[in-house]
Amino acid sequence: MAVAATSAPSGLPVPRGSDHTYPSENESSVSISVKEIVSGHQTTNGKNENLLIVSPYDEEPHLLDLRTLDSANQILAQALTGLKCLRDDYATAPYVEIFNWAEVIESIRKQVTTSNFDWKENSFYIVVFRSRIPTTTVYADLGALDKAAHAEATKSGGFLKYWFGSPDGSGRNLATCVWRCLQDAKVGSVGEAHRQAAGAARQLYTEWKIERLRLLIKDDAKEWEINQWVD
Repeated sequence: MAVAATSAPSGLPVPRGSDHTYPSENESSVSISVKEIVSGHQTTNGKNENLLIVSPYDEEPHLLDLRTLDSANQILAQALTGLKCLRDDYATAPYVEIFNWAEVIESIRKQVTTSNFDWKENSFYIVVFRSRIPTTTVYADLGALDKAAHAEATKSGGFLKYWFGSPDGSGRNLATCVWRCLQDAKVGSVGEAHRQAAGAARQLYTEWKIERLRLLIKDDAKEWEINQWVD
């Protein structure tokens, strides 16, 4: 099941993880120009600064509309555009050690200072999907399911970040999502694209494991932690 609250994002194999920028599959129909602007976030074609690239998919149905978020979630989403993988063994490493979370939080602090925003303690919902893909899996099929589910989840709202890596030598991989809240994740995982992905999961993976985590960012973004999600 791709990009879901209690299900598995389908990890399309790509070089070295999805903190890279990828071209559109059909550049003649969708023209996306990725650039950094003063506020530090990425825009569509340099014209609509409200649309943020938050995944490896840069076509418009996959972009996050910042106008749908409150200020705190806008700030976090912009900071998460700088999320980068730090380890080659991300498929099996402890989650907190995989990414540059300290830099993401520092970006939040800078935005808070620049905008004079009063950041209050807030928590966000993270899904981690660890998987193993057999050699028989057709990656094109996996990618098509994932992409459709991502567009569906983006449309539902509150989907702040999606990252996935490429399988290691034994077929193990990791994908992760950051959501505004648990409820958004639940709503974003009930559509037809997710049902199709769920139906194909047993054929696409030999094993998978889902972790639910809470990203807690305290007042003024001075402290943060990532812990197990407890309902």
